[in-house]
Order: sequence, then C-alpha cells, then structure tokens
Amino acid sequence: MPELPEVETTRRGLATIIPGTTVHHFVVYNARLRWPIPQELPQIIQGHPIISCTRRAKYLLLNFSHGSQIIHLGMSGSIRRVAPDSPRLKHDHAEWRLGHITLRYHDPRRFGAILWHDNGTSPDVNDHVLLRHLGPEPFDQQVTGAWLRGQLAGKRQAIKQSLLDSRLIVGIGNIYASEALFRAAIHPKTPASRLSLPRCDRLIQAIQTTLNAAIQAGGTTLQDYQSTSGEAGAYFELHAQVYGKAGKPCPQCHQPIKRITQGQRATYYCTRCQHY
Repeated sequence: MPELPEVETTRRGLATIIPGTTVHHFVVYNARLRWPIPQELPQIIQGHPIISCTRRAKYLLLNFSHGSQIIHLGMSGSIRRVAPDSPRLKHDHAEWRLGHITLRYHDPRRFGAILWHDNGTSPDVNDHVLLRHLGPEPFDQQVTGAWLRGQLAGKRQAIKQSLLDSRLIVGIGNIYASEALFRAAIHPKTPASRLSLPRCDRLIQAIQTTLNAAIQAGGTTLQDYQSTSGEAGAYFELHAQVYGKAGKPCPQCHQPIKRITQGQRATYYCTRCQHY
C-alpha cells in the first residue's frame, strides 16, 4: 500500500506541474472504486483552476477555490503523467485533462478513492469525515518525545501496533514502524505505556529520520507503486535495515533478524539490539 513517503513523492511531483492549470475535462472511466466517484464531480471542477496540491496523511488534496478533490491511492494506485494520445490502460479509472498536461489515475485493485469536499459545507477540508479524526503529521512541531509519552500513557498495546494507529500519528506504515523501532532500539512488543521520556525522544527522532530517508529515496518498494513520471517507486527496502530480512544478519550485531506477526502484519526486529 502506498504510505506517506509514496504519497508525498507523488504530491511533490504533481506540485511542480499542476498548480495554476485549469481542468478542461475530468473524465471518469470507472467510478467503482472503494467509494464511487461522485457522478457530478466532472461538472464541479471543469473550468476551474487548481490552486495547489497538498497532502494530509495518505490523502492527496487537489485544492480549488470552491473545494478539494480528496484522493487516496488505496492498495496499488498511482497518478502518472501521460501523453494526451497515449492508449488507456486496463486499470486507468480517471483522467485529468489540464491543457497540455494529462494525468491518469491507475488502480488495479480499485481500493482507492476520488472524492470531493465542498467549501460550502466547511471551508476546512480537514473537517471531511475521512480526515477529521486523523492524528498529527510526524513532522508537526507538536510531535515530540514528551507529546508521545503523554499519548501513550496507560496504553497496554504493543508499541508497534500503537504506531500504526492513524488516530495517534499518521503516516507510519508497517515497513516504517519496524524500521523506526530498530533505529530507536525498542522491541516491537514493548507495552506502549512503558516507554520512558528518553526512549520516546529517540523514537520520534527515528520515525522522522526513517520517513525522511524514504521520501528522499522516492518511496518504498511496492510492486505496483509508480511515481507521477510513471517510473516504479525507488526501492527503499534495499536500504531497509530489518524489514523483509528475516534470517539475515542484523547490520549492527549480526544476530539473525526475526520475523513475527502482530495484528496480522509482519514485524521484523533484532532480538539483541532491540529491548523491552
């Protein structure tokens, strides 16, 4: 699934080409995504300029003066720039025609979404039902070790599971949670409330370092993920220290990396370097 670094990579690509362009046509080839694309959406945005392209958690936001398109890439979605006359692929479900720029939304599994938030309902897109309960971004100023320790107080849940809860903090997907916990030398099964302030400080720094590295690499290695240029996402897992490396030597102590399952998700860690 495209996570925060993949979505941010897409956002950065779009932000270089689409702000100020006008939607000449928004064509829906298949509205049957996770939630149906609103039937009236092509008419709502046709003829309107795109002011900016922003991101909230894993959602891309194409912002207009009268509202925002809310786009989720689902399990395997991508937005790529194509030649206007290029043949449509089987799983191309929507297309933005912006004068000399054509963008297509491609989603083989159709778990993504293209929705609309009208400023007449609320001037703040963060009031949308999909966004209003999200936690802060990992790079927000409020996200500190002290803040994290306060949020984790009384939580018996394992820290790995807590990091995947978007109500706590957004954008830490499964790969990045394993990598951040390894950087912070924290065992993934550690009860969240047991983390001291110094360990919370270390974990926040590890989360930010891990995500920044993935963003700079262009995202993680997802088989279906593509950037806006149509190229496959950069292979972050080649640089991962533990994720996907069960049985291979730890890069620090050479102990074999262990794989366990937490909440039906794979977790990778070093039994010697990561502590309760």
